[in-house]
Amino acid sequence: MAVKRDYYEILGVERDVTVEEIKKAYRKLALKHHPDKNQGDGDSEEKFKEINEAYSVLCDEEKRAAYDRFGHEGAGAFASGGGFGFGDIFGEFFGDIFSQPNKKTRRRKGEDLRYGVKIKFEEAVFGVSKEIKFNRYETCSSCDGTGAKKGTKRVACPVCRGTGEIRQQQGFFSISRTCYKCKGEGEIIESPCPVCKGEGRVINERKLEIKIPAGVDNGNRLKVSGEGSSGIFGGQNGDLYVDIAVEPHSLFKREGNDIFVSVPISFSQAALGCELEVPTIDGNSEIKISPGTQSGTRFTIKGKGAPRINGGSRGSEFVDVIVETPVNLTPKQKKLFEELAGETKEKKRTLKKSFMDKIKSFIF
Repeated sequence: MAVKRDYYEILGVERDVTVEEIKKAYRKLALKHHPDKNQGDGDSEEKFKEINEAYSVLCDEEKRAAYDRFGHEGAGAFASGGGFGFGDIFGEFFGDIFSQPNKKTRRRKGEDLRYGVKIKFEEAVFGVSKEIKFNRYETCSSCDGTGAKKGTKRVACPVCRGTGEIRQQQGFFSISRTCYKCKGEGEIIESPCPVCKGEGRVINERKLEIKIPAGVDNGNRLKVSGEGSSGIFGGQNGDLYVDIAVEPHSLFKREGNDIFVSVPISFSQAALGCELEVPTIDGNSEIKISPGTQSGTRFTIKGKGAPRINGGSRGSEFVDVIVETPVNLTPKQKKLFEELAGETKEKKRTLKKSFMDKIKSFIF
């Protein structure tokens, strides 16, 4: 079994060199012994592998420490963990300068579009269909998207000969650049379409009926696949994103899938109790007000909220009752309230008594 050479010796550096000095030595040797520069030279190919192996260890802090302490066996402990391939290491410094040129893909996806639509509170809860109008790029019908005048076609670029790239040789380096003539497409249009001016697309107005599902809320965004601008040279269409804005309601407010409403009741209704008809998004519904109900008491009506957008049960409606204090009393009404006040005993006024007890305990 052949004895491996010392990695520092392979790169021609001292053991106390910095990482930057190791990289510098590697660059010089890798270019000198690269197989594409030394085709048919088996000795250079082996040296190139040896150089890459040495660099893959010494450029890594952990691997280098293990190698300095335990030699090749220490560095070999990292072998199962992956690491750099020789092509990866060379590409880290020089890119793929020895690779063959690739023609740029002409087919590209069309642009995504956004459209804002305003709907009513009720439409957000129950869903609605809306017709919208917007402008988008569409495939030119005159040239079928080729960009070339009808009866003609795109031809191979005479500068790059259809590759989309121009290669320049500098010594043994081969540098590729995007072709300035065809912009990397590999083809040019000698006779542009007079309708789209060679673009292959034209701007048209699009009318579309979209279905807004029940349960959408303000700020939600809907995706309509394939309704964006048409693709370029046969690429797929972009998508249309519809932003939902829900108009405020004069009576209802919404939080998530729940709906909230405040309902005024009279002093007598709160004191004596009653059957109270309250509004919901589905129409009026009846709740029972117990005698002695206080202002701000909340009642729950299940299933009268908004539905979940992905289906399932609806949220609830929460009804907050607000007791209205009578104003502009007639003499008779005033007398009746005075009689009521006289009949009311201090010990029966539980809310005030509880409050006063708390005040006393706080002070004393």
